Amino acid sequence: MIALDETILELTGSRSALVHEALPQDDPRQRKPDIGLARARLGWEPTMALRDGLKPTIGYFDALLRRSQAVCG
Repeated sequence: MIALDETILELTGSRSALVHEALPQDDPRQRKPDIGLARARLGWEPTMALRDGLKPTIGYFDALLRRSQAVCG
């Protein structure tokens, strides 16, 4: 997750600092993301690299925030 956070900070040009806090007691200690179910049932495979997919996602949310700020003043 830290690598993803750092990539997002880099792509957005954010000067935000990452804050590390204690995990909640019910938080899983180890996650094991797996697209096997999507691959098996839907025949789905990622078609682009993470960084390439993050760029339009960041652009979308940036535009959404700008519209929201313009409306709310």
